Amino acid sequence: MAKEAMATPTRPQADAGLSCAEAAGADELDEEADTFPTSRPDGVVRARYDRLRTVAGRIQAVVGDVATQGERVRSLLAWRDPRATAVFTAACLAADVVAYATPPRVLALVAGLYLLRHPRFRSRMPSAAGNFFKRLPSRADTML
Repeated sequence: MAKEAMATPTRPQADAGLSCAEAAGADELDEEADTFPTSRPDGVVRARYDRLRTVAGRIQAVVGDVATQGERVRSLLAWRDPRATAVFTAACLAADVVAYATPPRVLALVAGLYLLRHPRFRSRMPSAAGNFFKRLPSRADTML
């Protein structure tokens, strides 16, 4: 009985359905098997380069959006008015104390009830906090 228990694998089986290798097209497989320097015609190489530029452009746009959000968060802590910075820091400290004193299950319950509220109690206007955050300055407008 003990030998049978030892013979069974204890690690979970890998799910082969998560692999994206089956989704690769013929041109992508041809690109992987190509030699260096390439032996393909110029049109094929140009199509590969255009596809690479498209993907790189999407990645650059996402990284730019993340950087803009980071600059907005940074601007929350570096206001021109030191009193506003102090008030915001004190409000964050108070929210931190409340979050520390409240059990995580209660915080999750309140957040869940807020997010899953009936559409009748939702507003079509964006939230005040979201609107305020979107209006914060970022350095995206100064870069050309």
